[in-house]
Amino acid sequence: MTDKPRIAFQGDPGANSDEACRTYFPGYQPVPHAAFDEAFEAVKSGDCALGMIPVENSIVGRVADVHHLLPSSGLKIIAEHFKPIHFHLMVNPGTRLDDVRTVISMPFAASQCRRTLKRLGVALEPTGDTAASAKALAAHPDAAKAAIAPALAAELYGLDIVMRDIEDEAHNTTRFLVMTADSDPAPPPAGAGCVTSFVFRVRNIPAALYKALGGFATNGVNMTKLESYMENGAFTATFFYAEVDGRPQDAALARAFEELNFFSDHFEVLGVYAADPFRKAA
Repeated sequence: MTDKPRIAFQGDPGANSDEACRTYFPGYQPVPHAAFDEAFEAVKSGDCALGMIPVENSIVGRVADVHHLLPSSGLKIIAEHFKPIHFHLMVNPGTRLDDVRTVISMPFAASQCRRTLKRLGVALEPTGDTAASAKALAAHPDAAKAAIAPALAAELYGLDIVMRDIEDEAHNTTRFLVMTADSDPAPPPAGAGCVTSFVFRVRNIPAALYKALGGFATNGVNMTKLESYMENGAFTATFFYAEVDGRPQDAALARAFEELNFFSDHFEVLGVYAADPFRKAA
């Protein structure tokens, strides 16, 4: 047992989310969960103090399951972290690269390493998580198989890395959101650049979305993300997740939210948090 606070992530030990937990919250104990909804529930129930949740990748886009869970999770966003992603090809000790005929991988990860896999001419054996690939290979050694996973997985499961950094693009980066069950978390430090995440549903009137978003333009608020979702299986894209620069108490954003509220029948701020310095570096 450990007295460290716990932080939930989806996947097996050694996954990119596990690496993110260890990098950004070294004083916390990472706790694996099989599915995203289980990780959310662990935070909501108090079993874990925080959750480290991937929401989008620079190559393959958003993590669809997460975006559908966010609005109804009851959790708040308190931070964001951008993590450069590095995938490695790993094998059982003694296996040669030339002997590999099949690669075990989460399809999401394999899609980020297409060129390497094509060059190797290997078959793909899908799994549900990057670290699960390494875990499965360690549990069932096979000289004709390799796994795609982060370096931490090779360390945890006793595998040898035969190819490093096999991702197709050097800019491969995943954005993580840090979640808490605290309904009123402490605000970001004064002076820090901030992001505000929120969800809304426009009223069923002509040009409602156009009018709802007009306040952001007229008040000079920079909207960095706007995504629509089905709600309750209805084929009408009236439910939206958005992110803007600034804090709700900023005069310009307060006016924009006032106008948004007038044309919406649901509005909720999911989090106000410091912008990761990676945004400027990128």
